[in-house]
Amino acid sequence: MKQEVSHTQKVLNIWAIVLILWSFYRIFFKTSLPPWFDEFIAKPLVFIGPVYYFIIHVEKKSFFPAVDLSKKNLANTLMIGCGFGALFLLLGSIAYWVKMHSFFPANQSAGLLLSILGISFATSISEEILSRGFVLKRLYADSHHFVSSVFLSSVLFFILHIPMIMTDPALQGIRLIQVMVSDFLLSLIVSTLYLKTKNLWTPIIVHTCYALALYLFI
Repeated sequence: MKQEVSHTQKVLNIWAIVLILWSFYRIFFKTSLPPWFDEFIAKPLVFIGPVYYFIIHVEKKSFFPAVDLSKKNLANTLMIGCGFGALFLLLGSIAYWVKMHSFFPANQSAGLLLSILGISFATSISEEILSRGFVLKRLYADSHHFVSSVFLSSVLFFILHIPMIMTDPALQGIRLIQVMVSDFLLSLIVSTLYLKTKNLWTPIIVHTCYALALYLFI
């Protein structure tokens, strides 16, 4: 008799579909397309599209509550997110000073900074909806085990970044190691914050600041 597929397995299947689609996209296009296309068009389609379909047609739930994109405790959420996000920016600035003897890259126009901020925010929304609001939320709901859920979702988050890391020629040597380690640490931190606040805006804000720090300082 055929064994019924568990809900957790279905969720992991959706994650695997996203990984396969994103891997093919990165292998085919590499870095030939502008970053805004990757983050505002390609990634939402690949990362959010399958999740949206699953939530609406399989779970039969409303999308935003199902991924904890909520106004609940918003002031506290924003304060926590901005606090940890500022810490990432500060650490990035200190690392840049050690390397370049300056706390901030020179010749950064306001327009460029706004563009980088927009791309960082778009990146965070797509990745956090998939990794925290969808995968982690359901892993924890099924297992009720904080540590294993955070660790497994962080491993999956790290694997999801391998196609990006391996197809970006700018990531080599020590820079590659820095990004790989910091990606995993980021996931552990934002996963913990998400389960504590039960609001996806917390990891989105922290992730945005982290991505901005990568663009500016590494």
